[in-house]
Amino acid sequence: MKRWIAMLLASLLLPTSLSAAPVRIGSKQFTESVILGEIARLAARQADIPVTHQRELGGTSILWSALEHGDIDAYPEYTGTLTHELLKNVPPDADIPTLRAALRPLGIGITDSLGFDDTYAIGMSEDRASQLGIARISDLAQHPALRFGFSNEFMDRTDGWPGLRQRYALPQMQVRGLDHALSYRALASHVIDAIDLYSTDAEIPYYHLRVLEDDKHYFPHYEAVFLYRLALEKDAPAFLDVLKKLSGRIDEEAMRHMNALVKLHGEKETAVAANFLGVPPDVDGAGLASRLLQRTLEHLKLVLISLIAAVLLAVPLGVFSARSKRLGHVIMAASGVLQTIPSLAMFVFMIPFFGIGTWPAIAALFLYSLLPIVRNTYAGLVGIPPDLRESAAALGLPRGVRLRRVELPMAMRSILAGVKTAAVINVGTATLGALIGAGGYGQPIVTGIRLDDIGLILEGAVPAAVLALLVQGVFEGVERWLTPRGMRIEARD
Repeated sequence: MKRWIAMLLASLLLPTSLSAAPVRIGSKQFTESVILGEIARLAARQADIPVTHQRELGGTSILWSALEHGDIDAYPEYTGTLTHELLKNVPPDADIPTLRAALRPLGIGITDSLGFDDTYAIGMSEDRASQLGIARISDLAQHPALRFGFSNEFMDRTDGWPGLRQRYALPQMQVRGLDHALSYRALASHVIDAIDLYSTDAEIPYYHLRVLEDDKHYFPHYEAVFLYRLALEKDAPAFLDVLKKLSGRIDEEAMRHMNALVKLHGEKETAVAANFLGVPPDVDGAGLASRLLQRTLEHLKLVLISLIAAVLLAVPLGVFSARSKRLGHVIMAASGVLQTIPSLAMFVFMIPFFGIGTWPAIAALFLYSLLPIVRNTYAGLVGIPPDLRESAAALGLPRGVRLRRVELPMAMRSILAGVKTAAVINVGTATLGALIGAGGYGQPIVTGIRLDDIGLILEGAVPAAVLALLVQGVFEGVERWLTPRGMRIEARD
């Protein structure tokens, strides 16, 4: 008996103790970062190290926050971003040893350069630049009517548009932010005249662009590196050895070629990374049906959990608002303020509290669901005719019974309309959860935008639209079912 118990305990405990948690690699929402993340993952896999890659987690702020809070263990970054965007106490020309010393107190390490410098640049179509005689960034000052289209991150970075405009005294006023992957199409369509580039972008020769000379030496060096949590020195030293061995192995031409294979020739990042390393790629047998099922389950999880939690809180808040005018103003104002926060900002705000992945997305969707449910609950209750309230009171019904048996049933149509509105809004807003690793229908949309792949975009957009219509239909059916027959408004000829 004792031997049987010992064997049972061993079977339960040994797998947990022997199987280490996988190392988590993150990447930003652009092709080069995803490729570098896959190179690190496949190199670790070859060394029999358990590792996962959380792709396309948005921009610098999201990845840096995730690394600081331990939600990921490593991700590819650039020295110029560290000196100008993330570390405020280092000189703008700091080398890697200086950066390593500045990062150590933060619990973060940095590898040596991977072997290439992916600096920012400004580009124009060759024909347009030749027509206007523009070869340097300083030449742009002579053409104030030019239209600029910069990536959204570049618009706000200290090493981006604000500093560039000041250094070169650029007078242009038609400056807009857009997704980096879409800026090339906008330039080719003559919607804009100049964009920001990464020097390893495969699209530069493909679109016949002229890279303008940075004649005032504004842009710093952007040596590609990996950042990692120093805790890996103890928890996963073998992975760090793999990561450090990638230093110096990727030159600028190799990186530009890999970018081109993915962006221009439609190859998968995993296959490109595997070919670079000389290892077999992962076998991805997931077809459209299995991918769609997975994304649907992820999306429904985001929507249903956030909606149920919102109903449980918002309906009581709506009741309190209807019974107390002063409290009602406070509750309605607070829920209204939450609704005005931009969606992506709300998702990012949740990261310090919940990390990345499903739960910060659920928290953000929960907050967005409050206003329509609170408002409609309030409107449904205050809209009950006074004589009906007085009749219920005259029957001697306690206040709680009147609420449950009379007021809430009469307000049910309005309450369900608010829940339906929140649900439909959540289905669409949940697509942004892909930017913080929550998956769902937003994942193929984000990837499709990055790769300029209409098929991938539709793979996420069409099911999201269908789900929104289904949700609306379900709630209309529930509303009809819960509404007493005598209170239904029947269609008449």
